[in-house]
Amino acid sequence: MALIQIAEPGQSAAPHEHKLAVGIDLGTTNSLVATVRSGLSVVLSDELGRSLLPSVVHYGADGHTEVGYEPQTRQSQDPKNTIVSVKRFMGRGRNDIAHVESMPYDFVDAPGMVKLRTVAGIKSPVEVSADILGVLRHRAEAALGGPLVGAVITVPAYFDDAQRQATKDAAKLAGINVLRLLNEPTAAAIAYGLDNGAEGVYAVYDLGGGTFDISILRLSKGVFEVLATGGDSALGGDDFDHRIFCWILETAKLAPLASSDSRLLLTRAREAKEYLTYHSEAPITARLSTGVLVDMTLTTAIFNEITQTLVMKTIQPVKKALRDAGLSASDIKGVVMVGGATRMPQIQRAVGEYFRQEPLNNLDPDKVVALGAATQANLLAGNRAAGDDWLLLDVIPLSLGLETMGGIVEKVIPRNSTIPSARAQEFTTFKDGQPAMAIHVVQGERELVSDCRSLARFELRGIPPMVAGAARIRVTFQVDADGLLSVAACEQISGVEASVTVKPSYGLSDDEIAGMLKDSMAHAKDDAFRRALAEAQVEAKRLIEAVQAALLSDGELVSAEERSRIELAIDKLQDTAQGENRRHITLAMDDLEAETKELAARRMDKSIRKALAGRRVEELGNGLEAKGEQA
Repeated sequence: MALIQIAEPGQSAAPHEHKLAVGIDLGTTNSLVATVRSGLSVVLSDELGRSLLPSVVHYGADGHTEVGYEPQTRQSQDPKNTIVSVKRFMGRGRNDIAHVESMPYDFVDAPGMVKLRTVAGIKSPVEVSADILGVLRHRAEAALGGPLVGAVITVPAYFDDAQRQATKDAAKLAGINVLRLLNEPTAAAIAYGLDNGAEGVYAVYDLGGGTFDISILRLSKGVFEVLATGGDSALGGDDFDHRIFCWILETAKLAPLASSDSRLLLTRAREAKEYLTYHSEAPITARLSTGVLVDMTLTTAIFNEITQTLVMKTIQPVKKALRDAGLSASDIKGVVMVGGATRMPQIQRAVGEYFRQEPLNNLDPDKVVALGAATQANLLAGNRAAGDDWLLLDVIPLSLGLETMGGIVEKVIPRNSTIPSARAQEFTTFKDGQPAMAIHVVQGERELVSDCRSLARFELRGIPPMVAGAARIRVTFQVDADGLLSVAACEQISGVEASVTVKPSYGLSDDEIAGMLKDSMAHAKDDAFRRALAEAQVEAKRLIEAVQAALLSDGELVSAEERSRIELAIDKLQDTAQGENRRHITLAMDDLEAETKELAARRMDKSIRKALAGRRVEELGNGLEAKGEQA
């Protein structure tokens, strides 16, 4: 008798071969884990049926660590040792963090990433995040009944290289194999597109607790193509809470507060914000440690007024992303709302007014990212089923390039390039006999290195002695599917090579990220002028060095009068190159070339005579005939 293979729809015909993989949304306020069951993505709950895990960690003096709801309810009792919104610290230095003055933590401004001093010792944001991820891993393994093959972990699209690397390190510390880092808007688009069978151009508006992203995607027949992305990695629901907190202090005329009171009022601010989602006013009541009673009412009108600038801060990146994609608001078929902060009525209203359509809220904004990540994780783990043949085409948020002579940025991979990506470009040496080349990797949109972010430096050594410009150095940039960069350099003739995996110690500051794209447009004309000037100055220096080298080796070919004229032309070019008039530099170069034209011709004659010295015409003729026969 023949046996038929029977399987649930969307499941492996051999269930014992099904690999356990999950999608994890490591959020600023809440985190959650999801997986694929019976062909559908589902969020995994804890033993009490709660799907969300508050991203709150408490460190006790006895070494005990608590994560989730318990420390969240007691955060104002021990604020120094209860870490909330740790995602905002990932890959950041102390100067990069907003509202530090109102935070109760004892910061340690260590080289690279900021750290926090607790009773359990100094903790990095990576360690705190690892504690959150560890709880989610245990939840998943308990629910699925076995160890995980791996996980897809989501990150904001505007997370830079340092923040992405910090997230991967946290997962490794938690014992999780990262299958891929996936941009949150892209994960949401997967969940929405597969759930609704959507096709066309969509915008994903993602406002979470600590980050904001906007992505423009084209969905068509299983292809999820990101056209452009933008955002702010330090803008989210926490900033709305802080506005309420400042309003409480100002209205109640409160003196500087103890750390426990600050945390208490921030908690009450968050509760008031959430209450106003469904009500027209929210009561705020708190008893401070000094005995002062805070008793006030926050209305919708006041809340809208004090947060208006924050709402507009989210619309600017939207405009920029549409411009990068070459689209207008009318080209967008739908706007998918992601993140708990999008529940605020003023956000819904602002998005609806800008796109002139009702935002799409049919998926839970807290869960949609994790659900999309779970779908991708299931695919990457090898649990491929019929209909799972879909393709992700994500992009990088900021351009990557190299420093060239004159402090100029040569962009190798432009922003909004599809990842994974690999691009190469050839460079050469500046001086004769140059044995090494310093390679400086930068990130940003401006034309000069001084206006961009330095990512890494390394050296290519062992270049054989050659005349300037003869060496062919091929530099290759590779951005993997996680958005992480590696750079390799190889001298093509000798085969000498060097490489570096770019792991910056800390990320771009909020101002730098927001300002890079803004400045690139505001200063486009100025940048073009400065680049052209720098190129002219480099070319002038190269010409001067070449002429001086020729005079040194073949000075006997010019008369004293000719040498004097050439030296005067050199002096004039050196003086002109110090200035900022590119046209004058070009004219001075032309003058020098005119004065050295005769010298160049004589040097060529000399070289030919030297090559032919001692040889007869008959020999040359025989040599040419021999070559013809060989051909």
